Amino acid sequence: MLRKNPNKLRRHILYLIGFIMATSVAILSYVQSNFLQDYIGIEFVSLFFVIGNLFTILTISIFPKIIYKLGNYFTSKTVIILYAASLIGLAAANGPISAVFALLLFIITSNLVWINIDIFLEEVTSDKDTGKIRTTFLTCANLGWIIGPAISAYLIEMGGYSLSFLSSALLIVPLFLIIVIKKNNLKDRVKKTKQGARKSFEKLWKNKNLRGVFIAAVALNIFFSAAVLYIPLYLHQSLGMTWTQLGWVFSFMLLPFILFEIPVGLTADKYLGEKEMMLIGLLILFSSLLLFYYIKTPLPIIWATALFFSRIGAAMVEATRDTYFFKNVSSKDMGLINVFRMTTPIGYLIGALLGSLTLFFLPINSVFLVLAITLIPAFYSIALINDTK
Repeated sequence: MLRKNPNKLRRHILYLIGFIMATSVAILSYVQSNFLQDYIGIEFVSLFFVIGNLFTILTISIFPKIIYKLGNYFTSKTVIILYAASLIGLAAANGPISAVFALLLFIITSNLVWINIDIFLEEVTSDKDTGKIRTTFLTCANLGWIIGPAISAYLIEMGGYSLSFLSSALLIVPLFLIIVIKKNNLKDRVKKTKQGARKSFEKLWKNKNLRGVFIAAVALNIFFSAAVLYIPLYLHQSLGMTWTQLGWVFSFMLLPFILFEIPVGLTADKYLGEKEMMLIGLLILFSSLLLFYYIKTPLPIIWATALFFSRIGAAMVEATRDTYFFKNVSSKDMGLINVFRMTTPIGYLIGALLGSLTLFFLPINSVFLVLAITLIPAFYSIALINDTK
């Protein structure tokens, strides 16, 4: 009788976990700025995300010590419970204080849980299959990102933000049950290195390859900050598009993550390497932000096309970023993985800070032009890395 491959089984469990978690996060991500604007002004929305991502960076910096002491499995369960609590808090929010604190907890925990999943996945990934495994995981997660906005838009039109947040929280029930039931497949296998955030960052920065992909990841998340924080505000508040329109536009724009990431990962493993595709993807992101600045029509088909084009670039950068980084580290390098995942709040912090400053002087579409300029240094950093092919 043939024995099942335990690593393959574990990866399939993590693919499912990634899908459920991404769906839950996506339900909230594209509505959070509009939700918060109901309680505070648009300029203060940006300021909130600056503060929220600062707290996230600080939390991530101490996260390796927590994982080292408690183990990744136990820590992941705790983070998921706190994440669910943030969603329930958002659904019950009845004023600016409760809304701000619940959203702050959401931002922090939704970043931490991906670090836990990264460590689980890296323990069962070999370098030669990194591209295939990572992009398969990203594709499963991105299926959730496609479904999430459509669900959110429908529920908001039907019953408001609270119904949307509660549905997001309900998805955590099956996710948590999977983690508990499949404990033997997810329990810690590799002893993690005990390394603080400062030393890990110094180690990463001294390596030109890791430094280059780190900067590329920050650039990608600067783009995502524009996409998540300012595109929904601009389309809904300034151009007057309805949530019904935005639901299908946002779901359509995310299709490139499904269509392109696995082919990009396989190509990086077998033929071309990551460097060239990362540069092409970044060029598309840069061009897209300029395009967003100039488009002033509320026609959904125009925005759907422009946003779809932008996500081709985002898919290329995301796939090559993860493939390249995880080919250069192992699951025991918990400090480096943590620092790498700081690129999400760092990118959002830069995007929100520049967005906040821009909105005090210029209209909201000017944010896209300002953020496009911040991507330029990433071209130089990527050009310096050694390709894997």
